[in-house]
Amino acid sequence: MARRNELPDTGWELIKADALPAPPYFQRYTLAEHMHGPNPETKHPMEGFPQVCFIKNTVRNPNIVIGDYTYYDDPEDPENFERNVLYHFPFIGDKLVIGKFCAIARGVKFIMNGANHKLSGVSTYPFQIFGNGWEKVIPAPGDLPFKGDTIVGHDVWIGYESLIMPGVKIGNGAIVASRSVVVSDVEPYTMVGGNPATLIKRRFDAEIVDKLNAIAWWNWPIEKITEHLKIIVSGDVEALRECAATI
Repeated sequence: MARRNELPDTGWELIKADALPAPPYFQRYTLAEHMHGPNPETKHPMEGFPQVCFIKNTVRNPNIVIGDYTYYDDPEDPENFERNVLYHFPFIGDKLVIGKFCAIARGVKFIMNGANHKLSGVSTYPFQIFGNGWEKVIPAPGDLPFKGDTIVGHDVWIGYESLIMPGVKIGNGAIVASRSVVVSDVEPYTMVGGNPATLIKRRFDAEIVDKLNAIAWWNWPIEKITEHLKIIVSGDVEALRECAATI
């Protein structure tokens, strides 16, 4: 006999099969017709696996913007993703923007513009921050390098302990290999890795990438994403275009 459980505040219904040997984070589910994936408003979407966190629901810094379904996977306090966003001072005003459906592995860090030192002088040492007479060399506006906002697109996978430098733009569908140091922009649907991160491969040719960016499946209603999930995870771009035409 199957057990029915109502997910809080969603109206979505779950039927979980009994007596399955799979571990809790890979439990098999029978989907009722009106179910459309996990509740994006929950912090921990995988029962029995609290290290996975939908971080949109835990980030409080207004200069960090996270899309629905993007998760951070870390057995050590995954809710505190903000600790991985370094030198992010409010008086500078730069933003970290991460799109929807991104997978962020343990230990990924983002260095923001507050880490920069003045480069035009003989010394790069920040004398002014210590005061006591040294404040007389406070840099003038524009003296400190400013690379702008750091932006991660949709459906991006960032591997274990990667480091993203200030102002980097990572395109939709990109993959960043583990322990990469990303110092420059990453094109959509490419795989990069190393220190500094360089191109490893292009996942699709330029024409297909343009089609995928135009399709933008991550912006579809969640009911349509669920309906066409098998095509989204396949490599059939033309079939995906046909689905998009019905949205």
